[in-house]
Amino acid sequence: MKFEVLHRDVVYQGRAFDVARLRLRVPGGDQKHYDLVEHRDSISIIPLDSDGQIWFVRQYRVGVDGELLELPAGVLEPGERPESGAAREVREEVGMAAAELRYLGGFYLTPGYCNEFHSIFLATGLYSAPLAADPDEYLQIEKLPVAQAFQRAEHGEFRDAKTMAALFLLKGALPG
Repeated sequence: MKFEVLHRDVVYQGRAFDVARLRLRVPGGDQKHYDLVEHRDSISIIPLDSDGQIWFVRQYRVGVDGELLELPAGVLEPGERPESGAAREVREEVGMAAAELRYLGGFYLTPGYCNEFHSIFLATGLYSAPLAADPDEYLQIEKLPVAQAFQRAEHGEFRDAKTMAALFLLKGALPG
């Protein structure tokens, strides 16, 4: 199938994302309009300490008008590589740096209308190295044993899709 972008017009510019209106030529030659949320790529980190605990953050999310328990995550700065963003975000959100960051995989969060690609990293060899948190973040750190995190994911107790996907990737990456 061949799609061709004929025109792109930014109709909204916001703090977190822009919205563009695209005119595409679709297979068969017709032209259609699509709305695209343009969002910088993002990352999640699975901080796994030497005691077998995964570090999570609980935070308010405006989209659900409530708190969610999630893995630390963030948006990449312009030009920032995913590995650098992961190293920065784990320090900002849980105050720990990682001796090792391992890429586990990545995916598009909502490809039907958004171009944001999300990368997942396992952070091990944790040591204290806090960075100042973003001024608009209010985070509570919670730790769960790996087995309990997997069990909660299997029972649908996490309502954050990137956390669920990251735990699935972690389960496939761990020995045994």
